[in-house]
Amino acid sequence: MGGSLIREAPEIVNRLVKEFGPGDQETASDKLAPGETPFSVLIVPGGGIFADAVRRADKTFGLGDDAAHWMAILGMEQYACYLQDKTFARGTDSIKELPCGVSILFPYRLLKAEDPLPHSWGVTSDTIAAWIAKQIGALFIKATDVDGIFKEGRLIREIFTPDLPENFDSCIDSALPGFLQKNNMECLIINGKFPERVIQAVYGKPVPCTSVKGNI
Repeated sequence: MGGSLIREAPEIVNRLVKEFGPGDQETASDKLAPGETPFSVLIVPGGGIFADAVRRADKTFGLGDDAAHWMAILGMEQYACYLQDKTFARGTDSIKELPCGVSILFPYRLLKAEDPLPHSWGVTSDTIAAWIAKQIGALFIKATDVDGIFKEGRLIREIFTPDLPENFDSCIDSALPGFLQKNNMECLIINGKFPERVIQAVYGKPVPCTSVKGNI
């Protein structure tokens, strides 16, 4: 859930909760018809205005890479607090045994224990979310405030990471293409201002977006 969607994010998350349940095994399963499969939807919060505050502090005070990295992840925690306060989704700090329905990840404890990614501004919540998706074998959807990646004003519907042009309007961090390429993953970039698109993508249905594919 991109930081650019902070105003719209509560509505998006609550729409997901209405569709898939609030991160509770019993309530989510109760909504299912016979033969249906429950969905687990894990919201990884962006950094947004909270990470931007760390960027400003870094620019002013010259933070070390480690300090800036963990402070920015704590910014993701603040976004998670905001989302939990404004929605009916449940919070979690673990990616083991995810419940059915919609959960919001508080990522600091997990990332501090695993420390899987480089400490630089090239790695933001985009690549962190990709790493989490890889750990749990999940479809990776980046909800943001644009329809996808554009080149010369036109939406790119599908692109492989080696083919990403140098001059494209990017809404992803610089580390993400390499991570997708290395791990044979796909990222769907979807405009979260249209929550139905996100829901349809969770169901595996085609929606207007950019599919960024890494060696798959």
